[in-house]
Amino acid sequence: MTTSSACQNQQDARINGIAKSDGSEGLTASAGLPRTLPDVCFELQARIDAFLCEKTEDDVLRKVQSQVRESMDVIRQALSRYGPDHLSLSYNGGKDCLVLLVLILACLPGWDASCPTPTPTPTPTPCGTGTPEPPRPSPAASAPAASSQTLHAIYIVSNDPFTEVEEFVATSAQQYHLDLKRYALPMRPALEAYLGDRPVVKAVFLGTRRTDPHGEFLTHFDPTDAGWPQFMRVHPVIDWHYVEIWAFIRHLQIPFCDLYNRGFTSLGGVTDTRPNPALAVSGDTSKFRPAYELRDDDEERLGRN
Repeated sequence: MTTSSACQNQQDARINGIAKSDGSEGLTASAGLPRTLPDVCFELQARIDAFLCEKTEDDVLRKVQSQVRESMDVIRQALSRYGPDHLSLSYNGGKDCLVLLVLILACLPGWDASCPTPTPTPTPTPCGTGTPEPPRPSPAASAPAASSQTLHAIYIVSNDPFTEVEEFVATSAQQYHLDLKRYALPMRPALEAYLGDRPVVKAVFLGTRRTDPHGEFLTHFDPTDAGWPQFMRVHPVIDWHYVEIWAFIRHLQIPFCDLYNRGFTSLGGVTDTRPNPALAVSGDTSKFRPAYELRDDDEERLGRN
């Protein structure tokens, strides 16, 4: 299949630029065989490449395309500085870190952990959009590093976690080949314990966005504050907006936690999280629209105490 026909097939499956997705779709199975990390990386890379070559009049999707390019550039910078074996991901199954995970995996093909900088080859302008893409690895280098058959990740568990979140974290960690360490501790001791268990980790990807608490003044690369475990915090999706996160997830048909289908917009624990009242159907607080129908960044955390 040619690149342009792949793009056309992607567009034909969309309504108003957004896939009809409820979070149940998964990665393509291969005759029921277990999928390796390279399998997953190449499929996600192909999905994102197809998305970036789509021509769309939808302003949100065009902004998402721009955000994806910027975020993947930050991820490649992190890979170049540290190499995949020295990077980790803070992962709790939420929408933001899910987007980040997909982007990281799509960047892994072509990176060698023993020599993080890839060998680039010129890349044609996708689908005649006139927007050059970043250099891509040569085919000879197109495989995740042999020493990186999993991706380091840390899961800091909320107080009284939702069963749905725990189950989604477990299944997605298996699906995406995460070397996930789970800590039911406050953040600082959890990070101390994690770096004790994984001293090789020098930098951690975080799904923090500008509108999150304490996110206002963050940059793409920020060392941890004094008195905290020392590593580089990497924020590739810091400038994404709420609607862009959901447009990416639904357009690329990425499976997500079912709580989002039930009106939850920001996932914490059972005792401090409820469906977002802004999504109540006709004021009925027993019925809620799905999270992806919320539009305003400022209303995202209305369901959090």
